[in-house]
Amino acid sequence: MAADAGADGDPVHLPGADVRPNWDASALSRRYAVRVLTEADVEMIFALCRTQTLFYRYHPPFVTPESILEYLRALPPGKTVADKLFAGFFDGTALAAILDLIWDYPARGTAWLGLFMLDAARQGQGEGTALVGEILQALREAGMSRVRLGVDLGNAQSWAFWTKNGFSQVDTGRYLVLERALGDAAAVES
Repeated sequence: MAADAGADGDPVHLPGADVRPNWDASALSRRYAVRVLTEADVEMIFALCRTQTLFYRYHPPFVTPESILEYLRALPPGKTVADKLFAGFFDGTALAAILDLIWDYPARGTAWLGLFMLDAARQGQGEGTALVGEILQALREAGMSRVRLGVDLGNAQSWAFWTKNGFSQVDTGRYLVLERALGDAAAVES
């Protein structure tokens, strides 16, 4: 099967650089080069994801190249690929982090972070917090008023990271749903 064909043989329309009109994904970071990731990047994404054994302990099954393809295609109800950005953050040629973002979900003005993952070797040094700060600032500048995400039940490390970054729990279900309002620029950078 061709890399750009779905299970039914029809073309798979993956997210592209025109995700949001007049918005450049490179605005997500000043520290890293940012670009949209596609099926051509599966092995690179897989290499980063497999460093996250703790994440997959709470979010089984463990990552595979096939599950990366699912990440690239996954959309919540009522959303299209035009609402999705799957971005890579590069330090030189090394993939340092990935972000799966859905615009205006679950409501207009809300950005949903479906997946944010920093290479495990970069954790514990403030890089994740600094990058999240840049992402939140860029989302605020793009017109988002809040950001939501889900944390796997029992994953204390993820919970600590996101609450340290100003997110608060707003709902519980399959995941703990956390949210952060994007106020003025100074509030986002903290």
